[in-house]
Amino acid sequence: MWYKAVIFEQVFLMEASVADMATVKSKTEGNGLSSSSHKVVSLFCGAGGLDLGFTNAGFEVCYAADYDAAAIKTYNRNHPGGLGRVVDLLDTTVDQLCDSIVEACGESPEIAGIIGGPPCQGFSRGNVGRHAEDPRNQLALKYAAIVNSFYHKFGLKFFVFENVPEIRAQKNKDFLEGLRAELSLNFDIYEKELNASNYQVAQARRRLFIVGVCKSSGVSEFIFPSPSPLKEKVVSDVISDLPDPVYLSSSLVAESIPYHQNHWTSRPKSKRFETGVMPVGGRSFIQLDWKKPSRTVAYGNREIHVHPNGKRRLSIYEALQLQGFPFKYVLEGNMSQQVKQVSNAVPPPVAEKIAQSIMEQIL
Repeated sequence: MWYKAVIFEQVFLMEASVADMATVKSKTEGNGLSSSSHKVVSLFCGAGGLDLGFTNAGFEVCYAADYDAAAIKTYNRNHPGGLGRVVDLLDTTVDQLCDSIVEACGESPEIAGIIGGPPCQGFSRGNVGRHAEDPRNQLALKYAAIVNSFYHKFGLKFFVFENVPEIRAQKNKDFLEGLRAELSLNFDIYEKELNASNYQVAQARRRLFIVGVCKSSGVSEFIFPSPSPLKEKVVSDVISDLPDPVYLSSSLVAESIPYHQNHWTSRPKSKRFETGVMPVGGRSFIQLDWKKPSRTVAYGNREIHVHPNGKRRLSIYEALQLQGFPFKYVLEGNMSQQVKQVSNAVPPPVAEKIAQSIMEQIL
């Protein structure tokens, strides 16, 4: 079938990150694990939200990779060790990838898992022309090829695959069946759609997670993390007490922005901002509600949503907070690059819960 054509000669890339070392140290000491016990490789790492969750849960990311240079700059700023590398996964062979892994993680590395979310634009509702044969969708199949290769080369115990729920749409049925077939060659796979708002993230962000468990592991079932028993967070819980952001200008220097380097936004130009009330319906000019979780923080990777006051769009920093990132996290790049990074990121609290479940049930 078409979906097997491109992918399985090459396998590519990756590289990872090491997170906040103090956090990792406290986590690993708490559960009796050494940070080197459970290494993971991160593919399509982006700004590092998934990786941050895994390191907070006690994993060590030893290699991280993404094709986006701005995202890798962000990654290396926030994850010690400079492990993030700019890699075009489709142009990297399996052997090249393995060489890079050995270089980063040492000879005969024990790699417990691969984590990553291949680009989802070919499936996303934000892409009105989406189609299962979108070239970007080939990266999901490349991910499956890497998983199987690394199972044999490094004794992989698990993988985590993240994508938009629309990958399960009827029009993508053949594609997804082929992907599942490849992912299940050496792993039992478990799927669940998780909503970030159930895990103390002030955002109603639904994503599909597929967790693969090595068939020889002896694990008979994987159970996804239960929703938090705490009260659901809403927009006002995380951004209501923030100072006003700075507006973008040609003379703006990131380091001079008060409060946080990413607390800036575009200057309102549309007359819609004069009333403070956005039109209901449509996919543009979506105004958030103080008393509800945010929608996914940006539309189409470019258009960030409107602040609840209706007078401006969210700042990049406000979007980071709605994604569940810590205060100290900083995004690099221009406005479009930063919007893309924050909108594509996996909320770290969701990632951490999944990582904890894997640590408890598989390792």
